[in-house]
Amino acid sequence: MNETLHLLGLSTTPLELLSFILSVATVWLNIRQNHWAWLFAILSSAMYGAVFFQSKLYGDMGLQVVFITVSVWGWYQWLHGDDTHDRLPVTQLTWPGRAVAMLGWLVAFIALAWFLLSFTDTDVPFADGFLTAGSLVGQLLLSRKKLENWHVWIVVDVLYVALYVHKGLMLTALLYGLFVVMAAIGLVAWRRSMLAEDEASASMVLK
Repeated sequence: MNETLHLLGLSTTPLELLSFILSVATVWLNIRQNHWAWLFAILSSAMYGAVFFQSKLYGDMGLQVVFITVSVWGWYQWLHGDDTHDRLPVTQLTWPGRAVAMLGWLVAFIALAWFLLSFTDTDVPFADGFLTAGSLVGQLLLSRKKLENWHVWIVVDVLYVALYVHKGLMLTALLYGLFVVMAAIGLVAWRRSMLAEDEASASMVLK
């Protein structure tokens, strides 16, 4: 799975290519609010963990382990996560909720950057730590179907493109460029879904 392949002028490996395909499927299913996205997320996270280990992106490697755990929780949340144990609707964070999310990102960044700088041989401890922390925040928001998860992913994915180009993971850099576009599509689709659910709820109250 580590032999070099040349695809569309890019050097990659079978492992990275398969991870690419599963990741695209995951985001596409997330946009459609299909709970099977979490199964693809678990598989792609496991494979990308191996890819990142080989590239000494230890923060991202560790993040994949967290992603697998969060994906199991997120799968349950999407199916049974609201107060009535029905399908979880799309909602927005309150302003205090947004402040907590940003503070969590900052604290996780500081902790991860310190750990990576002190205990690993990575050459990008700050970039790896910042994007790993942001990805964790985005994944948690995604698990609760918070609209703001797409804002987080747009910022993180743009910066990941540069990081993966730096590390020579060109196919993965292309993947994250695609993720930026898909996150923008997801933001629009989820906003429409949220507004439709709000209108439906308002109609029920009026009745």
